[in-house]
Amino acid sequence: MSVRTLAAALTVLVAVGCSDTTEPEVVAPDAQPELANANASPNAADMRTYEVTIANLTGGQPLTPPLAVTHRRAADVFEVGQPASFGVKEIAENGNLPPLVSALEGSRHVSDLVVAVAGDPPPVLPGTSVTFMIEAEEGAQFFSFVSMLICTNDGFTGLDSKKLPNRVGDQVVFETAGYDAGTEINTEDFANIVPPCPPLTGVVSTDPGAGMSDPTLAENGVIHHHPGVSGGDDLLAGLHGWTDPVARVTIRRID
Repeated sequence: MSVRTLAAALTVLVAVGCSDTTEPEVVAPDAQPELANANASPNAADMRTYEVTIANLTGGQPLTPPLAVTHRRAADVFEVGQPASFGVKEIAENGNLPPLVSALEGSRHVSDLVVAVAGDPPPVLPGTSVTFMIEAEEGAQFFSFVSMLICTNDGFTGLDSKKLPNRVGDQVVFETAGYDAGTEINTEDFANIVPPCPPLTGVVSTDPGAGMSDPTLAENGVIHHHPGVSGGDDLLAGLHGWTDPVARVTIRRID
């Protein structure tokens, strides 16, 4: 298993506190640094390389840097209608990537893992995109990613187990929906939302925000389509709200 993560990005993001809407259409950025890997690496001839671009299509929802993986079918990352894993919950509520990174790194079904940082600051802001490279060994034919909707209690977007393009030059395109992890009540109160939300969206707030889960707000539900922002408290429907699709994902096999 070849695992590539961005340790610096994880340090920053700890403080931040059906999985697509369309069928795929079959039709060079800087490489991320590669870290040491305890598992045996496959032969280079067995590896495939993909260029992935994830574009934020919302008008006012910044996204945390996507956590993306290539994997075999057995490594589901999330499933609509099922409870969120602890790792997905931590991303959806707190933008906290390490728990899911650790879980995926420990899976023998995962081939490559990338945390894709868009810039400084790292969130993928509305109307922008992030492009990165990811690899897959033979047999790892699927792609998944998760990214927090920063101005929500437990919202996220992502893809789970979507087929990678087969031949060099082939491309697939997906558009993603907004999901509610079902783990925290949607108070829409800045006091219960990660601190970067107000400054990232140009809103002045004296609430310190929350970078940790509040047990009193636990929902104990399942992953479902996010109802959107009602505007009942601090969040503003016209600014923080969105209509699907949330993001467009373009994956092209380049080698």
